[in-house]
Amino acid sequence: MYLDATFGAGGHSRAIVERGGTVVAFDRDPHVAVPPDLAGSVTLVRENFAAAAEALDRLGIGALDGALFDLGVSSMQFDRAERGFSLAADGPLDMRMNDANGPTAYDLLARSSEAELADLFFIYGEERQARRIARAVVAARASGRLPSGTLALAKLVSGVVHVRGKRERIHPATRVFQALRIVVNDELGALESGLDAAIGRLRPGARITAISFHSLEDRIVKRRLRDDDRLVVLTKKPLTPSDAELARNPRSRSAKLRIAERAP
Repeated sequence: MYLDATFGAGGHSRAIVERGGTVVAFDRDPHVAVPPDLAGSVTLVRENFAAAAEALDRLGIGALDGALFDLGVSSMQFDRAERGFSLAADGPLDMRMNDANGPTAYDLLARSSEAELADLFFIYGEERQARRIARAVVAARASGRLPSGTLALAKLVSGVVHVRGKRERIHPATRVFQALRIVVNDELGALESGLDAAIGRLRPGARITAISFHSLEDRIVKRRLRDDDRLVVLTKKPLTPSDAELARNPRSRSAKLRIAERAP
């Protein structure tokens, strides 16, 4: 019995089932569905994995043989412009994993003070120009020009932080988009709760793995696995994509995989 914390397109769950496993998978995205050929082996819980403890109790699952956390936004969400996650195509500033609940990224920009926005961009995006960006957002809002679309916000941020003639490794608005997405979906709080629930149910010898895509996630995973006396960390340093994988899947460039095993 394995826990797949984010089902997404089902790639990880399928690999587990093909090796003889049964999966309880979580995904709060209402657009996600289990393919018919996996229906007998995968139970999909349409909730945030932050609620894993309650959901596993409800399903009568007391112990796990393994748990996998693949964090962040899935390719299927990035590729749908209307979800508001992508910098490559225009869409509304939504960014909700479950687009039926809670405030959107636009709501945060429209309601937050300049100081709150600066803290948001700095803490959750690790953006050095957070104060300047927050000032620009509030100025745009005051003049009735607050961006309501992803490309308009990206342009506003780029105008503040981009240095002419400097080649950027990532899009100048990447950190701001990351910060908004994390706050809209309470991703870090959910990660803490989900890891606690999974670790507490691992059988002796069972493994927990987590793939993170930015330093905020990775620090939580590293600390949580390292500081739990019930776990033995198997990755002194995180595993990262090979050159072959990067060529095949450029979106994996920032991925870090950490693994720990429940002690006997």
